[in-house]
Amino acid sequence: MKVDVLLGLQWGDEGKGKVVDVLTPKYDVIARFQGGPNAGHTLEINDFKQVLHTIPSGIFHENKANVIGNGVVLDPITFEKEIQSISKHGVDLTKNLFISKKAHLILPTHRLLDAASEEAKGDTKIGSTLKGIGPTYRDKIGRDGLRVGDLLENFEAKYTARVNAHKDLLENYYHYDYKEKLAGLEAEWMKAIEVLKKFNLVDSEHFINDNLTENKSVLAEGAQGTLLDIDFGSYPFVTSSNTICAGACTGLGVAPQRIGKVFGIFKAYCTRVGSGPFPTELHDEVGQKLRDAGHEYGSTTGRPRRCGWLDLVALKYSIMLNGVTELIMMKADVLDTFETINVCVGYEINGEVVEKFPYELNDSVKPVYVELPGWECDLTKLTNQNEFPEEFNNYINFIEDEVGIPITIASVGPNRDQTIILEE
Repeated sequence: MKVDVLLGLQWGDEGKGKVVDVLTPKYDVIARFQGGPNAGHTLEINDFKQVLHTIPSGIFHENKANVIGNGVVLDPITFEKEIQSISKHGVDLTKNLFISKKAHLILPTHRLLDAASEEAKGDTKIGSTLKGIGPTYRDKIGRDGLRVGDLLENFEAKYTARVNAHKDLLENYYHYDYKEKLAGLEAEWMKAIEVLKKFNLVDSEHFINDNLTENKSVLAEGAQGTLLDIDFGSYPFVTSSNTICAGACTGLGVAPQRIGKVFGIFKAYCTRVGSGPFPTELHDEVGQKLRDAGHEYGSTTGRPRRCGWLDLVALKYSIMLNGVTELIMMKADVLDTFETINVCVGYEINGEVVEKFPYELNDSVKPVYVELPGWECDLTKLTNQNEFPEEFNNYINFIEDEVGIPITIASVGPNRDQTIILEE
């Protein structure tokens, strides 16, 4: 068996959680392979909405194994709150949730370091969600991190040594007043790790590969988006992990030849949270109209998302990096009331039009648009492709022709039944 991978192709918030929830019935194992609790995957199931931050989006399906992989950084406090929220719906997570011993722990002092670092940057801050994710990955790469498996052996000594090093940084480098904040955070954190220890802590690389050997199907779920990848995103305004398909190999411990289908998810337009370049961003009433129609506010932070037209230069770049085999278009219904829709097909840089994503995005990058007619009708009531208006079909066909990859699913609303499978 192969591991199929599902990931975002833009700056995150593409609607990955909903699609994982829809696709989960086809798989035996759902596995998160990177990122931390800055990711917010929103599921709308029947009469309730659930935001997941760390736990894989297949958790509401019985008899499916859900794995938090080694590439994830885990905050026990956020994890405990998530467990409490999900348990209200009658889900017993101790049965089907498995956590990698090699996943790194976000410590209370990581969150304080995140705040101190962002404060020190002033006007050059990157727009961190202040969840402690960057400092945790920094410790991981610096070979100083604490892992979930450390909870089981000699934990107190390891924790004390790392926290003391963090305190030294906070005091002597950042000159940050942390003591009062740390006291409350630490008490809550220590309580939360006792909850974490009740779960199935496993060597997830063996768990995943054993399932493949037993002919079980695995879906790897990414967080954030390709354009936030630490290597290939719009650096330095990126996240701290590899969000691309290759991250599934290192974040779960699977070999490259075990990767099967790659589902690339994108919105019918673009959004971005936090700082950083965004060539197609709209600063006018059109951008606000997209924001309001799409309810574009962060599921984790509540921050208003920046909105703009679909960027095919960036999308083609993401498709190339990930080896995307199928595209899934989300939130097409947000464009229902637009008479015309712009699509970026190139960048003008210093008077020259290019179609390849450049080394660095900056203010000199100007989008080159093609204008397409809108469909000006309500897509949310549609149940199959045969009901699509001609203009919507034309929009889909234009994107497919430009990027060379088929769109196999179009989402026309937030619920499961508003996810339409497209015929070739």
